[in-house]
Amino acid sequence: MEYISTYFSQYGGAFFAGLGVFLAVALCGISSARGLGLVGQSAAALLKEEPEKFAQALILQLMPASQGLYGFVIGFLILTNITSDMALSTGVGYLIASLPIALVGYFSAGNQADVAVASMGILAKRPEENSRGIILCSMVEMYAILAFVISFILQSNV
Repeated sequence: MEYISTYFSQYGGAFFAGLGVFLAVALCGISSARGLGLVGQSAAALLKEEPEKFAQALILQLMPASQGLYGFVIGFLILTNITSDMALSTGVGYLIASLPIALVGYFSAGNQADVAVASMGILAKRPEENSRGIILCSMVEMYAILAFVISFILQSNV
């Protein structure tokens, strides 16, 4: 028990900041990868019948990827500030700063993927209306952007 106490008194700040990096990158990355897979399956089903719709399907597939990028950026920004002698309160501050994008990114990428899969139906039946599906996907994206901005502001003020 004394070892744990000593460890956290020396490296607790770096530990919690590193945990923040992990959560932002891993949760957003996992959800984005899963979303890309789901939308990719839907796109593949459409493209075997109508390969000329590849570019439009690709736009829909890429929509859930942005959350992974947002999580990576926040994780990278926090990572560049980690030092081995970082104060515990600073590390916890970075952990808290990572949570908005980690959590919102995790859930919004999955939900955005569901909307993108449904939007493949628009592309299949009414390709001239494809922009409506993109707009619907963008509505979910708005919350990921808001979470990214909050995490960015929080990490900048730690």
